[in-house]
Amino acid sequence: MKVADLYDADFAEWTRHNAELLRSGRVTEADLAHIAEEIEDMGKRERRSLDSRMERLIEHLLKWQYQPEQRGSSWGRTIAAQREGVRLLLIKNPGFRPFLDEVVADAYEAAVEIVMATISCPRETFPETCPYSLEQLLDRNFLP
Repeated sequence: MKVADLYDADFAEWTRHNAELLRSGRVTEADLAHIAEEIEDMGKRERRSLDSRMERLIEHLLKWQYQPEQRGSSWGRTIAAQREGVRLLLIKNPGFRPFLDEVVADAYEAAVEIVMATISCPRETFPETCPYSLEQLLDRNFLP
């Protein structure tokens, strides 16, 4: 069976075999097309993780601000965990920093949709754009 055929037949064996080929310097025998695709997908997964963590962080900051009577330790833990997750992702992936304004804007829109459904309020309740600066979002001590 050719190395490229392993990709669909037995992914675990494909990864092991290609890693062995690359480590031994036999690059021309490796399945470079699929390797490139997998590397690209790894970057996309990291970006989705950043997007998701930022969305969850903003969601809980909005809940904290707009539902003060519902505040609890679980919201505080979620905010802290998401901040730490974002911080670690940015340390491991500094190439995401130029895209943070876009990440925050998209996350804010998604978070507003979730919070609107949670507290049954209209979109006009919330600012048009994210009311929290990037510094506030990442500040361990900031709560609105």
